[in-house]
Amino acid sequence: MKFNKNMGTVDRIIRLVIAAVIAILYFTGTISGVVAAVLGLLAVIFIVTGFISVCPLYMPFGLSTRKQ
Repeated sequence: MKFNKNMGTVDRIIRLVIAAVIAILYFTGTISGVVAAVLGLLAVIFIVTGFISVCPLYMPFGLSTRKQ
């Protein structure tokens, strides 16, 4: 299944930076338990969507941060 890319460069960078911050917080022991699990899942989602440039939540609303 092919998706149209709907994420711009700034959006992708922000997502990857947030994922990196979550990873740093986890590995330094600042977050743990349920909070770490939830934020870890969010970080994985941010990494995947950042690399493929497609945000599934943007699709139903017709949103795009990508320059046309």
